[in-house]
Amino acid sequence: MNATAAPVLQGLWECVRVGQYRILHSPYLPASCAFLTHVLFCAPFLALDALGSVCQRVRSWRIASGSGPPPSLWRWFECFWRVLYKYVTVVLPATALFQSMRSNTFPELAPSCWQLFVEVLACFLLFDMFYFMWHYCMHRVPWLYRSIHQMHHQHRVPFALVAQDSSSAELLSLLLLALSTVSIVGCHPLSEVLFHLLNSWLAVEDHCGYNLPWALHRLLPCLGGAPFHQAHHSLQGGNYAPYFTHWDKLFGTYRASVPH
Repeated sequence: MNATAAPVLQGLWECVRVGQYRILHSPYLPASCAFLTHVLFCAPFLALDALGSVCQRVRSWRIASGSGPPPSLWRWFECFWRVLYKYVTVVLPATALFQSMRSNTFPELAPSCWQLFVEVLACFLLFDMFYFMWHYCMHRVPWLYRSIHQMHHQHRVPFALVAQDSSSAELLSLLLLALSTVSIVGCHPLSEVLFHLLNSWLAVEDHCGYNLPWALHRLLPCLGGAPFHQAHHSLQGGNYAPYFTHWDKLFGTYRASVPH
């Protein structure tokens, strides 16, 4: 470990690398973790939707408060099973094949704090660019929209679980895009894990339907957040980047956020 690396990172990495060696080599790990973290990150927003029926403060945080009540428990249940079915039947076997072609060797040393930060930031910037181009194409090429992306836009007012309520082809493309981004950057496995976790959380936050006081886009103005992405769903276009706003501003596809 180099001089700038935090001892806690080295201890964490050794614990994971040695204690969970077999799990780390499982070809089913990426898809399984993607689904489980998505569901766990959605749980707080399910609680918010339930509280919205009795708490005025929670209702005041909803972006499209005039478009109707929060989604029912039945809508959450239906969405959950749709996403699970697509993961089991398509995403899991396909990403397992992709994962089996990646290197199975892991470094002995943990990354430094600076390396962790740079690699995660590089992954986000690269993924954001790739996603913008792919998302733009899906909207501008009619057959791509009809066959791949239209299913995601059945929700004009999205909720948290909708972040992965897409066609099997789109779900697979986004997960492969994230895995490819990590491979291109060549980041440490700890950086990869942190990127995937933050990526999953930001996707859920973008679709949650709430402009929360503690949301990341309030802390980092370079992020669009839920208002930015909900405008994309409402207008059926514009705001194609997943997280940052610079690509949409540069290419003239930026749209004002949905009024709160």
